[in-house]
Amino acid sequence: MRFTLARVITALPVFVTAVPQLAKQGGTAIPLTLSKSSSLVNADKSVNFEVFNSLVASTTAKISRGFDNFEKNTGAMHAAVKGARKRASGGLPIDSLSARPMLWFGTITVGTPPRLYTVEFDTGSSDLFLPGVDNDGTCDGHDLYDPQSSLTCVDLNKVFAVGFGNSDTAHGQLCTDNITIAGLEAKDQTLGVALHYSPGLQVGRFFPDGLLGMAFQAISSYDASPPFQTLVTQGQTDQPVFAFNLAGPDPELYIGGTNPDMYIGDFTWTSVVQHGYWEVIMENVLGNGKVTQTNVACIIDTGTYLIQGTPLDVANLYKAIGGTRAPNSDTFYNFPCNAIPSVSLTFSGTSFPISAAALNLGRNPNAPSMCIGSIVAGKHGFWIIGSIFLRSVYTAFDLANARVGFTTLA
Repeated sequence: MRFTLARVITALPVFVTAVPQLAKQGGTAIPLTLSKSSSLVNADKSVNFEVFNSLVASTTAKISRGFDNFEKNTGAMHAAVKGARKRASGGLPIDSLSARPMLWFGTITVGTPPRLYTVEFDTGSSDLFLPGVDNDGTCDGHDLYDPQSSLTCVDLNKVFAVGFGNSDTAHGQLCTDNITIAGLEAKDQTLGVALHYSPGLQVGRFFPDGLLGMAFQAISSYDASPPFQTLVTQGQTDQPVFAFNLAGPDPELYIGGTNPDMYIGDFTWTSVVQHGYWEVIMENVLGNGKVTQTNVACIIDTGTYLIQGTPLDVANLYKAIGGTRAPNSDTFYNFPCNAIPSVSLTFSGTSFPISAAALNLGRNPNAPSMCIGSIVAGKHGFWIIGSIFLRSVYTAFDLANARVGFTTLA
């Protein structure tokens, strides 16, 4: 079987494949590698506004595409966008290396015989794609997946096009194959075989080979079971849970439960409000000990860097902590570098502080005594909690009970 760009152009929409039940196995850790761009700051170590503006636009577009997928797959508009006009996925031009300044990736195997690939693990999307051997040259340099070399690959004769940033896109052909994540096998997993990568996914700008989404099927571009859901459905996990430690020298993704060596204390669990994203209600936001917002809908997204709030919420927060809007910006706020405020996010009665280092992105290049905050005004009517916060906690995602848990890192 050979996938070509011509077949992609003429093929039809995608569908969901059935999955069999398999024997249960234990949980396992996947070591994660952190890739970090140096372009976040200018030569003088001040904040690079162009990069961060692109980052906000990228996240906005990614989430908007997920809402479009939700409506396509379910026939209903997602509750988070009801009553408001959907925003287009366009925006600022993006240097995608800058737009994905920090991401965590690990290894999976695909095919029979199995071959190793690196993927970004992203809780803000739901699809798996890899660069294909028959690509148009834009995927070269990555480890390429060859459907013909796998005895278990089945061509679905369907096309895909996914976008997970403002300009980061991949398109190609859909197939099913067996994949292994942390030693657990998902049979007949739907995956995209990319025949074209936009510049942001090409070698030198995107370090992994592909991406593995870990949100719910409702936002899948393929309308197919995401890989972790497939593992659970096929009985491969001891628990229907995966967990991230994004801190320290040994970050990891744990599949099939939580790793007790990585955290202390009990989890604070918060229920998902609607299947699609890992969207929960944040009880409140505390700025210098004062409640500035309550009952805030937010998406927990390992594939996003900053914390993005609604413009009004963010303005109220910075007003409470002595911050001001950065000059010539509708997105960023600053505060005196010698008086960094305290901010905590509260979930189900437990407050989790954001460290001063995480809250401070760096000096304002236009006002050297002022520092830029990592909580910024987004474009949606809800918050998006990215890795700036998630590096401060151990985070568990419970698929069966549709809830997110936070606890203290060991």
